[in-house]
Amino acid sequence: MRRMGVVAAIVSLSLVGLVGASSGPAVAAGVKAVRVAGGLNVPVGFTFLPDGRLVYLERNTGWLRFRNLQTGNDHRVHRILNVDSDGERGALGVAIHPAWPQMRFVYVFATRNTPEGLRNQVLRIKVQDGRGVGVRRLLSITAGPASNHNGGRILFGPDRKLYVVVGENAVPANSQDLTSNLHGKILRINPDGSTPEGNAFGKIWAYGLRNSIGMAFDPMTGRLWETDNGPGCNDELNRIVRGGNFAWGPNESCPNTNNSGPRPRIHPRFTFADTVGITGVAFCDGCRLGPSYRGDLLVGANNDGRIRRFDLNGTRRGLDAGPLLVLDHPERVLSLEVGPNGRIFFSDFSAIYRLAPA
Repeated sequence: MRRMGVVAAIVSLSLVGLVGASSGPAVAAGVKAVRVAGGLNVPVGFTFLPDGRLVYLERNTGWLRFRNLQTGNDHRVHRILNVDSDGERGALGVAIHPAWPQMRFVYVFATRNTPEGLRNQVLRIKVQDGRGVGVRRLLSITAGPASNHNGGRILFGPDRKLYVVVGENAVPANSQDLTSNLHGKILRINPDGSTPEGNAFGKIWAYGLRNSIGMAFDPMTGRLWETDNGPGCNDELNRIVRGGNFAWGPNESCPNTNNSGPRPRIHPRFTFADTVGITGVAFCDGCRLGPSYRGDLLVGANNDGRIRRFDLNGTRRGLDAGPLLVLDHPERVLSLEVGPNGRIFFSDFSAIYRLAPA
């Protein structure tokens, strides 16, 4: 199994599941990776505009960039200043306002050196004529002293709210602290940064998480799924519920990694007994990989570079089958995203690829 390097592991990752399952995927599928953008600087965070243009972040430099995948035209839109990319920090997550192009806002999650100290921040960047013309800070959360377990995935849900996953910064007790501590949580905010109605605790949607850079909404049900990295065991695939305690916290040790905080404690839908460094997650909804993929959930892995898939059950609340091997990529897989045409894309440390039939 490959081990993490460079990004101090952009995740201290692991995986878990149909209880006690091994990380060995079952059957390889006829899928290949088609590179659509190369020579990139650690594109952990990427997404797409409705017109198909690629939007991505350079994790280390803080540059937000747009690329036309048809012409190859690539330009810098805005540089996030004072980015700290030590360990697992950096420019990590990006999302587009759901009303684009009427509302020309790009949202980013980045670790920054500020006058208040090191912070994980969600910023809203106004884009005009292809350039960032204004920045508003929506969230600012302490980062450090640990350089790992930052989280950083952000995306808009079907409710047009922005969901933000924040790691516990290597302090398990943070995950169970519901006072004013936003570490180890999934947050839900309005596009202007205010707190919407319906959250569980202030800005908190769910808690008891360790370290995640993967979230996706099931297009068939609108339910949120998340990947969470365990310690030396038990990477998790979770179906997130409002107010849910996913039970990581100060009482945890391998193999009992879901035993902290109040009951009910929500256990994973799947756990990998052997850690794979689980990363991005995406659903096949017109992904053009064949009828057997319809509705499947795909996950990436940092440690072994594999993309795996799972069949959801009839209620789409759990899993019927998996993991099945989709692709054995020679490099570590960071993020998975769905393009406007339904096709699934993924990134490694230097490029972005599209999954296609072999």
